[in-house]
Amino acid sequence: MLEIHVEETESYTLCRPSGELDAYTVGAFRESLSKLAGHSHLLIDLSEVPFMDSAGLGALIGGIRRAREADGAVAVACTRPALTRLLHTTGFDRIVPVTESVEEAEEALRDGQGGEPPA
Repeated sequence: MLEIHVEETESYTLCRPSGELDAYTVGAFRESLSKLAGHSHLLIDLSEVPFMDSAGLGALIGGIRRAREADGAVAVACTRPALTRLLHTTGFDRIVPVTESVEEAEEALRDGQGGEPPA
C-alpha cells in the first residue's frame, strides 16, 4: 500500500510517498504529482519508498516534466542506497538534483538547481 503525504512549507511543497511505487500503486502517485505541478518549488522525498519499478520512475519523470512546464523547480531527496543507485544509473540525477537529505534538496531548490537543465 502506498500513502502520499503532502506538506506546504514557507519555501516549497513537500511530497513524501511511503510504500512501494510500482504498477499497482503508481496511479495515486501520478495523480498527486499532477495536482502539485503548479507549485513553484516541489521537493519529492523518496526516503520512505523501499522499491520503485519502471512505472514509478515513469510517473516521477512525468510529474517533474509537468512541474517544469509550469515553470516550477523540483528536487528529490532519497536516503535509500538502492533507489539512489537506480536514479543515478538511469541518469535521473541529470534531470533534477538528487540528494541524500531533505535539507540538501531544500538547498538545491534555494540555489535554483531544480529548474531547467542547461542547454
